[in-house]
This record gives sequence, structure tokens and C-alpha cells, in this order.
Amino acid sequence: MDKVVASAARAVADVPDGASLAVGGFGLSGVPDTLIAALHARGTRDLRVVSNNCGAQESGLATLLAAGRISRVTGSYIGANKEFGRQYLAGELELELIPQGTLAERLRAGGAGIPAFYTPAGVGTLVADGGMPWRYDGRGGVAVASPAKEVRDFDGVPHVLEHGIRTDFALVRAARGDRHGNLVFSKAARNFNPLAAMAGRITVAEVEELVEPGAIDPDQVHLPGVFVRRVVLLTPAQAAAKRIERRTVTPRPTPDEDGRR
Repeated sequence: MDKVVASAARAVADVPDGASLAVGGFGLSGVPDTLIAALHARGTRDLRVVSNNCGAQESGLATLLAAGRISRVTGSYIGANKEFGRQYLAGELELELIPQGTLAERLRAGGAGIPAFYTPAGVGTLVADGGMPWRYDGRGGVAVASPAKEVRDFDGVPHVLEHGIRTDFALVRAARGDRHGNLVFSKAARNFNPLAAMAGRITVAEVEELVEPGAIDPDQVHLPGVFVRRVVLLTPAQAAAKRIERRTVTPRPTPDEDGRR
């Protein structure tokens, strides 16, 4: 029952080339940077990644992307990641772009053992009709396009059939965890982490704080340990390394004549 692994390197040592990988995080929040760095150091290639986005500001998955280690991405946001956009348009990687809520539910459904579900999101668009470029040929043409999906009416409203996602591995980050793998996520870092963890057949969690079983109130557990295979305790420096994607600062007001602000 003790799922603690001595190091991030050991925790990802069996991730093979060509593995599918669900990764938690949203922008820079809740990204399992230490596990991703260990995977990068190991040299694993041809990864098929499922994540909301593919890293930001040259961190997280962006390190694997820049090294040419990712061959396919299932996600919902490219954002300002110029290298992601360049590789996609150059035909160097395949991208399945889907609505964000659909991605979340596909991960959750896969983890819950639900093979498929219907949703109105995407009806009447390329998501349902097919033809969305999955891979370009590098010359401006489309090498691989998405197929059309089944559409069915429920109460007079059309819904598109989407399939649950299961991956070989999942990498997530939590604020607290115990030796049994029960996890607690902090605020916005909860984002895609529980869903990615559910979808992975072998889920590895890096945690900022490790506690003994029973120290976490069962009502406070965000993800039960049944979904987690391995736990890695971060060093204080790793736990404290939390970057801000866009910093906005309000200018200080000018003191009035009385010296008050």
C-alpha cells in the first residue's frame, strides 16, 4: 500500500517510447514539472500526450515539445505556444483539437469506465462533421483529417458521440498526498489533474507535502488513492517553484497634498 517512490526518475523509468500520457495542469497552474523534467532527462520519445495545453513559457510539456519528443497531442488550447503552432503547421506533430469541456469529460469518462457519451458541444462544426486538420503535410495541405462522428437527437437536440480517453500513464501534481496515494489539490491547480489521474492506467503524482495515511480527512480527499500507482515527494525548492504566466500590477496611487494615498 505504500506507493512512495524515491525519485521522479525512478517513477517514470518504465515509460516507453510511443506511450500515451495524460498530463494535468492548466497554463502554469498544477503542472507536474518535476516528473516531466525526469521524462525529458530519460530521453523518452514519440509520446502521445493528452493535456489541456502543451506547456507555456518553455516549461512543462513545452520542454518535451521543443526536444521533438511529442508526436501527437489531444488538447483544447494552443495559446501563445509558438513552437507548438510551428510544429503543427509544419506537419511535425498531429493535433486533435477538441472543446475543453469535452476533453475534461472524455478523461473522466475513461477513468470511470464509460466508453462513450453524447454531448451537444461541437454539433454543426468540424468537431462533429469531420475534416479538421489533424496533421499537415508541411506544404500547406492536410495529410490527416478528423473523421465524421455519429450525431443523434435527444429530446429534439442533436448530440455528437465522443469516446472516453484511457492512457498508458498519467502525470499529475498535488498539494498534499499520503502514502496510499490519496491526493488533495490546491485551488486552481485542481483543474485537469484529477481527470488526468483517473484516465491513466499507471498514474504518478508529485506532491508538495507527504503525510501519513489517516492525516487527510476523507471528506477532503479530491482524488482517492485507487487511481494512483506512485507518489513522489518534491523537495522544498521544487514545491516552491510556481511561476506566474502573466503578471499584472496596478500602479500605486499618487499621494495627495496631505501625504495620504
